[in-house]
Amino acid sequence: MTVPLARAWHGVRWYLREFTGEARWDRYLEHCAAHGHEPMSRRAFERLRSDALERNPVTRCC
Repeated sequence: MTVPLARAWHGVRWYLREFTGEARWDRYLEHCAAHGHEPMSRRAFERLRSDALERNPVTRCC
């Protein structure tokens, strides 16, 4: 892969991970490791996020 193509691919990958929430899971795991907490399951994490979005919708039209 050429350097510009690789850079573009990394940008697209970063965007998709942020958009889908995959990066949040990774940051949560890093946080737990840094503070010595036992992380919850991925299922519980996603359920908690889903419940929070349901309680506080973040939709904008403009």
